Amino acid sequence: MPASRRRHEPALNRRRRGGAAATPASQGFAPLARHDASVLVLGSLPGQRSLQLAQYYGQPQNAFWRILADLTGVPAEADYAARVAGVLEQRIAVWDVVASAVRPGSLDSDIDRRSVVANDFHAFFAVHARIERICCNGATAAALYRRLVLPQLASSLQRLPLRVLPSTSPAHASLSLAAKRSQWLAALRPRD
Repeated sequence: MPASRRRHEPALNRRRRGGAAATPASQGFAPLARHDASVLVLGSLPGQRSLQLAQYYGQPQNAFWRILADLTGVPAEADYAARVAGVLEQRIAVWDVVASAVRPGSLDSDIDRRSVVANDFHAFFAVHARIERICCNGATAAALYRRLVLPQLASSLQRLPLRVLPSTSPAHASLSLAAKRSQWLAALRPRD
């Protein structure tokens, strides 16, 4: 492409081509999980606000902590450590499918699929052998898990129930908060 045209090309296109304005890969977080976790909630990759705060679901408009408050009893406005403790007490683990990827924004559609490196699920399941089911926070997390992780797992882990839940992201506005909450709580409630 001639330099005169490149200068007017949107920055996002230059990033995708790997030009000078290339975006560095975002690095995900370690899992939030106790050894006795029974449910694994998987997102795709932390968004920019979450990365800035070093917190899962740090974007204030994301409904994740508001929904989980109904299950844990810890208000969504509580400090991060208290919210995490509430989730862990419910034997819920929180992680992402992606360990690192180039994503210039916070939308899942911004993830450069060619740059995705999946987390080490072999190591995770070796330590968290009590996981009984997996819940994906949105369709992208589920698609990435099915494509990058599931084929690499032992057959017993491939058979774990996998449920795709509506994304808690504010970008997923086709469902009301009440509808999302209903589906999430039904999937996460302990099964005795």
